[in-house]
Amino acid sequence: MYDYIKGVIANIKTNAIVVDCNGVGYLIYVSNPYAFEIGKTYKVYVYQQIQEDEHLLYGFKLQEEKDLFLKLISVKGLGCKMALPFLSTGSIQGIMDAIERENVLYLKKFPKIGDKLAKQIILDLKGKLEFIGVGISDDQVQTESELKDVLIGLGYKEKEIVPILAKVDTSLKLEDQVKDALKLLLR
Repeated sequence: MYDYIKGVIANIKTNAIVVDCNGVGYLIYVSNPYAFEIGKTYKVYVYQQIQEDEHLLYGFKLQEEKDLFLKLISVKGLGCKMALPFLSTGSIQGIMDAIERENVLYLKKFPKIGDKLAKQIILDLKGKLEFIGVGISDDQVQTESELKDVLIGLGYKEKEIVPILAKVDTSLKLEDQVKDALKLLLR
């Protein structure tokens, strides 16, 4: 089972991307392929679906998106191909709020989701979505994750890194964030 694949985007298709990782091109189905750029390196969190006649990879820019996807596909009657559009047309927070507030109309706006399936989603997931970072933007989560990975790669321990993440300006380039973080760590 794969957790993530880190590589260069080699191709963008209408519903998928091709990630080149050490000369192997992985076809990964994503909710919004145009959120990726050809030639840039990404860490794509993946879910591998193995069926009798096919093996498919579904990819996500954020761990939180993957976590929500896994919760959605645990719902009876909701498969991977129906769950993926949730992430392209709705925000993580919006989907969580709709489930917690039992907002059937919001859930029915997604493709192939009728009244019965919307109610099943609420029944199966209400009260079970606390794992997702509330109040943090998707970009901020991604930037903090990248910064944390770089600092761990430089030999710092996670317990040293976590307290300074909030003090680093996430609007800066990653290189500048690393410089600021190193200054804070050396104090």
